[in-house]
Amino acid sequence: MTIVARWFRRSARPLPWREPGTTPWGIVLSEVMAQQTPVARVAPMWLEWVERWPTATSLADSSAADVVRAWGRLGYPRRALNLHAAATTIRDEFGGVVPSDVGSLESLPGIGSYTARAVAAFAFGQRVPVVDTNIRRVLSRAVLGIAEPGPPRTRADMDLMESVLPADPAESVAVNAGVMELGAVFCTARTPNCGECPIAEECAWAFAGFPANAGRTRTPQAKYEGSVRQARGAILALARANPRVTASDIAVAVPDSSKRERALEGLLSDGLLVNSSRGYALPA
Repeated sequence: MTIVARWFRRSARPLPWREPGTTPWGIVLSEVMAQQTPVARVAPMWLEWVERWPTATSLADSSAADVVRAWGRLGYPRRALNLHAAATTIRDEFGGVVPSDVGSLESLPGIGSYTARAVAAFAFGQRVPVVDTNIRRVLSRAVLGIAEPGPPRTRADMDLMESVLPADPAESVAVNAGVMELGAVFCTARTPNCGECPIAEECAWAFAGFPANAGRTRTPQAKYEGSVRQARGAILALARANPRVTASDIAVAVPDSSKRERALEGLLSDGLLVNSSRGYALPA
């Protein structure tokens, strides 16, 4: 996989968090923001956040309501609350310094195994296997010769990524990032660009003649239009724009009572809204 490291250093997309001088906190922000969100949408928001909240402590010292408002329409707003909670833990338990070891990173609210390992690798240069959806797909094709990976298997996936990492930590970081980049740019799920892929000549799937030996069946995502997710977004938009929102306001924004009730229940359960005698509001 040394060819991947060379390709990545030469051709990686110029994302702002890849610039020299990016802090570990900036890497935490980028990893959480980029979960299930295209990097093109993340980049301008990331720049705004690192300017407004350059440290975990500065974010922790702001209210949760300000953080949710600043999240805007980036999607999955529970991540904003997770970031606020993680920043508070970093401030209170780690002296405002992002911890470097995987175990401590996993102890932060909302930081799972992937994010912890990504921060350890990309912020601290550690040799740890990083596995996300893109990496699983590239490894499935390039190493195993299978068109699509099967269901996630944490230990097996980690072991497979570990097996292709160079011993040198700096090289391992470039391979982690490079394999991930390949999955995003060339080895995509639906239309892989194998003709331009820098590892096409070393790819087991290509060598086997691109067999349609998919390891899983795709489940189409439910439509956003008319969904409970859309209702949640409409209610949150009201709460961001107003200090208090009444039930009547919400009924106007979401006329469907069933979707309205489910959306409200979910927002309250997630802690994105609080309810009082004066109405609904973002968390204090």
